[in-house]
Amino acid sequence: MTIADYLPLGLKVEDLITLLAGSAAFLMMLAVWSSGLVRTPMHGRLKALKSRRDALKAGYLAPKKRLPTNRAKSVGLMKQLTNRFNILKEEQQKKIGAQLAEAGIRSKDAIVVYMFFKMVLPALIGIIAFVAIFGFQIVDWPQFMKFAGGVGAMLLASAAPDVYLKNLISRRRDAIRKSLPDALDLLVICAEAGLTLDSALQRVARENERGSPELADEFGLAAIELGFLPERRQALINLTNRVALPAIKAVTATLIQAEKYGTPLAQSLRVLSAEFRNERMMRAEEKAARLPAIMTIPLIVFIMPTLFVVLMGPAACSVADNLVNR
Repeated sequence: MTIADYLPLGLKVEDLITLLAGSAAFLMMLAVWSSGLVRTPMHGRLKALKSRRDALKAGYLAPKKRLPTNRAKSVGLMKQLTNRFNILKEEQQKKIGAQLAEAGIRSKDAIVVYMFFKMVLPALIGIIAFVAIFGFQIVDWPQFMKFAGGVGAMLLASAAPDVYLKNLISRRRDAIRKSLPDALDLLVICAEAGLTLDSALQRVARENERGSPELADEFGLAAIELGFLPERRQALINLTNRVALPAIKAVTATLIQAEKYGTPLAQSLRVLSAEFRNERMMRAEEKAARLPAIMTIPLIVFIMPTLFVVLMGPAACSVADNLVNR
């Protein structure tokens, strides 16, 4: 059996090499092109903040009628499909909406799109997997193994949206936690300069647009809600609900206390900033302390055998030559 016997659709080895070389060249060109683009981290986020400001200004009135666009039509079809199968429960909508908001996705149609892909993706991937396994015979497995492979592909596709969403939330939390001490220092400077809380948050958000767009997005939205919500305390509670971090909870508790009792804001924020910076340094030291233990297995598996071959190889060859000559 040669490699050409395992290739589907009668492909030859030369064709496979040509396809791989072309794909590698295309990916290289794409990487070079994307590295030359100038990206603005807050692009798209400002539009979302503006829509949030308009919604709050309108007093949560019913949305205005809009002309149907291609995107609206596609979302409408997704909504009809999800409503037909009755998979959007009220409690589930609240839970998924909170997770999407924590991931930075605040579109009204995000829940519908998420549930649509969670419902359609397993069926689509399952059809592709069964056609590839049973139709094109890409693997030479027993029938039970082929069926198990198709079912496994469907299960992986079913879990893919949840894994993707959790990954987005985790990365967003890490970015906010890393940039929070520096943002608090800026907030202390703004508070000492005499700015109000919403003006200070807007200023900090504007200064962190490029360095930390995630934190700038959350602070900008909190500043907008502070200006339009009837209860300023609710805006800070919403910030805590969107970002489930102990550091954000401590900051919002300090801000609520300062709003309620008139306590000095700058001193409390300065203490929190120093505490969060020490926590960040401790996390870095913890990762550095774990590095020797993590590197032990790669050192034993990959580096030590090569080192033994380099050091003992010439001596072993010399001993073998001498024994053979004798």
